[in-house]
Amino acid sequence: MTLDDLIQSLTPEVYENLKNAVATGRWPNGRKLEEVQRELCMEAIMYFENAHNVPADQRVGYLDMGSKSKKDDDDVQPLIIQ
Repeated sequence: MTLDDLIQSLTPEVYENLKNAVATGRWPNGRKLEEVQRELCMEAIMYFENAHNVPADQRVGYLDMGSKSKKDDDDVQPLIIQ
């Protein structure tokens, strides 16, 4: 079985369990994840998201940088020190 085969065989439930395990540092049965296991789980999560075209804003580690427009600055008032 290749890595691609393994990733394709992951179910959404397993994917969610992996995400939860990485987030909490524990397996669903309560056992602690070792650092190597955490790294492998994170790698599997990223491969799964890429292989299943998970939208960028739903991927692990997504940061919404937003967009800053001039309208956002309209309520800024200068501070005048006397």
